[in-house]
Amino acid sequence: MHVTRGVWFGLIAGALALAAPACSPGGEGVAAQKGGGRGQDPAVPVTVATVVQKPMPIRTNVIGSAEAFSTVAIRAQITGELTSVNFKEGDDVAKGQVLFTLDRRPLEAALQQAQANLARDQAQAANARAQTVRYDDLEKRGIATREQVDQIRTNAAALDATVGADKAAVENARVQLEYATIPAPIDGRTGALMVHAGNLVRANDTTALVVINKIAPIYVSFAIPEAQLAALKRYTAEGTIKVEARPPNDDGPASDGHITFIDNAVDATTGTIKVKAEFPNADHRLWPGQFVNVVVTLTTEPSAIVVPTAAVQSGPQGQYVFVVKPDQTVELRPITVQRAAADQTVIQTGLKAGEIVVTDGQLRLIAGSRISVKTATRQVEP
Repeated sequence: MHVTRGVWFGLIAGALALAAPACSPGGEGVAAQKGGGRGQDPAVPVTVATVVQKPMPIRTNVIGSAEAFSTVAIRAQITGELTSVNFKEGDDVAKGQVLFTLDRRPLEAALQQAQANLARDQAQAANARAQTVRYDDLEKRGIATREQVDQIRTNAAALDATVGADKAAVENARVQLEYATIPAPIDGRTGALMVHAGNLVRANDTTALVVINKIAPIYVSFAIPEAQLAALKRYTAEGTIKVEARPPNDDGPASDGHITFIDNAVDATTGTIKVKAEFPNADHRLWPGQFVNVVVTLTTEPSAIVVPTAAVQSGPQGQYVFVVKPDQTVELRPITVQRAAADQTVIQTGLKAGEIVVTDGQLRLIAGSRISVKTATRQVEP
């Protein structure tokens, strides 16, 4: 089909006429109708919090283990039949309370025999002393020889020594009889009972009859990094250190204690030093052998600049926060973090009290972005 030059010009003119409305000054154009133009960026919804200045404790969180204040393994000091057990396993016992009794009859008989020997030898010693007086008189009168007098005096001295040995034997028998009754040497809680009435127990056997742990008060031992040793010693001397311990999965208030021991050497294998704290533990919340969460508060910084930890971001140039400006845009502000404590972070430089920082929604922000505040994050007290 042959198309003339005039027809081609007509087709081109018609196409230009159809395209004119889309490009006319009064129309928005197809791209604008589809939202392709930049215009003004929409506001990014974020949550914010206020930078506050408040007292902030300097804390160290570690894992510790509870240890009995004192532990005593009860063993028999004599051999004999166990006649009675006067407590139940797991009972709390008081110092001096009778725990075990052994058969006393052989010991009572031995004491009576020792007392009888003492009485006999005392009588003989008294007679020897009387003879010494008589022979002294006979010697003066020339009736007794010097040899006889010396023999009488030697017999009297030997009997006096025998009396002394008899007194020691009586005392020993009395002590052995006391060993037949085994009292609790400390206040504490009894463990598993190893023997029962009717068993024969031996003196100083390797197996203890029972073990008593004193758990009120109680110790908690833990290790801190050697880098904190200087601060620990300084604040210990100032008396500002506070120690709290809480068993795992326990939502109750923490138990308060105080440091009683700092080891005399740093463990070279771990780079830590052992510390021990004492807790009253009147409620028996802490148990020997139990792992506990320990919080050591060295001191309290009176005027710290604090933000929620969620506000702190990390980038190639270091840590930063988004600060909200009065025109509802944000500024990317580099900061220096002094330390973090759970959900709060202490800022060393870069912020001041009263400024507003973004705590959620930072991934959609750049410097200069407009924001809309969804809610404010409430600062948590230390």
